[in-house]
Amino acid sequence: MKKIYFYDNKNIISEKLKILREEKGLSQSSLAAKLQTMNVNIDQQMISKIEMNKRQVTDYELTCICKCLNVTPNDILNFDKIN
Repeated sequence: MKKIYFYDNKNIISEKLKILREEKGLSQSSLAAKLQTMNVNIDQQMISKIEMNKRQVTDYELTCICKCLNVTPNDILNFDKIN
């Protein structure tokens, strides 16, 4: 499978995910545990990789992350960096 990068980024939610997660008072481990209850196979190390922009995020994972953080996809997608 070919790896896809966007301006040297593997995802565009890394910074915003960390900010929103911390605002909600969740650790990486607790977010991972919530995701696992939704049948999303992500552990704490994977959350760390997403936040460090070293792992891609699928649309299903993004949707579940938003549900866990009680935010919309627009809240987490950081389009300011794209323009």
